[in-house]
Amino acid sequence: MTSTQQLPSADDVRGALAGVMDPEIGKPITELGMVKDVTVGEDGVVAVAVYLTVAGCPLKDKITNDTKAAVGKLDGVLDVRVELDVMSDEQRTELRRTLRGDAKDPVIPFAQPGSLTRVYCVASGKGGVGKSSVTVNLAAAMAQRGLSVGVVDADIYGHSVPRMLGAGEKPTKVEQMIMPPQAHGVKVISIGMFTPGNTPVIWRGPMLHRALQQFLADVFWGDLDILLLDLPPGTGDIAISVAQLIPNAEILVVTTPQQAAAEVAERAGAIALQTRQRVAGVIENMSWLETPDGSRMEIFGSGGGQQVAESLSKSVGAEVPLLGQIPLDPRLREHGDSGTPLVLAEPDAPASQVLREAASTLSVRARGLAGMMLNVSPAGR
Repeated sequence: MTSTQQLPSADDVRGALAGVMDPEIGKPITELGMVKDVTVGEDGVVAVAVYLTVAGCPLKDKITNDTKAAVGKLDGVLDVRVELDVMSDEQRTELRRTLRGDAKDPVIPFAQPGSLTRVYCVASGKGGVGKSSVTVNLAAAMAQRGLSVGVVDADIYGHSVPRMLGAGEKPTKVEQMIMPPQAHGVKVISIGMFTPGNTPVIWRGPMLHRALQQFLADVFWGDLDILLLDLPPGTGDIAISVAQLIPNAEILVVTTPQQAAAEVAERAGAIALQTRQRVAGVIENMSWLETPDGSRMEIFGSGGGQQVAESLSKSVGAEVPLLGQIPLDPRLREHGDSGTPLVLAEPDAPASQVLREAASTLSVRARGLAGMMLNVSPAGR
């Protein structure tokens, strides 16, 4: 170090650290009170002490590397040494207040007046129509568009979203907040992250409602643009609970072309008549199989998606669009099993193109009251 070389000040270092984000919370570590101390040595070595929110933080290596990279860019810095510590209970309490205010009981942010998060409940009348595959691919496509996206695996009994998204990490708990793991830029929570191995969940209605409430209120989602809920098939407890907990949530119906499946899917969408929710649209999956000679083989028949869209349009009194017909493609299943959604792994595949177009439509859809079941009755004369 020569005498003419300028060293950064501690304020310069803190300014650089303002660009380091906590990967779970998504806010600067300086704003979260995670910077414990900064020391600038005359030899050009900068020591930064950082508080982790919890011991054994799964992303401590990323925080360390991001800190070194940010400070290392400053002129005069020859080396960066990061020391990790853990927040005290009092500091975690203060962090919770910073993020959520002084409310004693967690609230569901998506149900609050003025919430800008669009919530889609991906529903189907029966299982096996590819509802979860559609959910994770829509989420990945939306995140790739630069949106902040979250997914709630609300299919408590048949949870599969973590595998399909490649979300293998466990949630981190800070105070009374649960930090959701992320995969491919999507935040995700599932009951499968809290059960050992492949243990089945054997719960009745009240426990299902409580689990969903915790996923929505106790999980720190941050500022989401889109929240997708992968609902269980049918119109049971979870569908009713969602309508109670997030009245402004919209229903996205997934069906196959088969007439029998379409009739059942209509019931899943028609729940909007009872819950007074908007039906965002219909997606038809497994529409056809393209053969090597370019012809289409309609294995499950045809017309089911259009039938559901037209029937629901009449029921709710507003247009319910058919958002896309997804061709049958083994790669959709293969990439789901490997944890990388098809829209990311093979964006030019015909199925990917349909899913990406549907994601684009749902991402920019204008807000309004059209198609929304209002809780009002005509006044008598």
